[in-house]
Amino acid sequence: MTKQTIKNEPPACPVETTLMLIDDKWKILILRDLLPGTKRFGELKKSLGGVSQKVLTAQLRDMEENGLISRQVYAEVPPRVEYSLTKLGQSLKPVLDVMSHWGESYKALMQN
Repeated sequence: MTKQTIKNEPPACPVETTLMLIDDKWKILILRDLLPGTKRFGELKKSLGGVSQKVLTAQLRDMEENGLISRQVYAEVPPRVEYSLTKLGQSLKPVLDVMSHWGESYKALMQN
């Protein structure tokens, strides 16, 4: 399913819609890193570790297109670009909180 299809005709299943918007680990980690506030591209790349510049750029563009993040470009030399969550993106915080809680529970269970 293409991004255009997501916007015009979301799937009937709300879980599928959510998965289509945050469908890989980089998007979820980008959301996590932007929850505390605005970050520049380099800060995101550094905090994410193993992501390539190409992949990070593609993920940020996709998330911007789907209304989860906003991109602010400042007319400076060199150009400064900052990313932040939109209200829609911030509304995913409870989803990430539940994922974090589940991950902690899983880790604790597996250590016993």
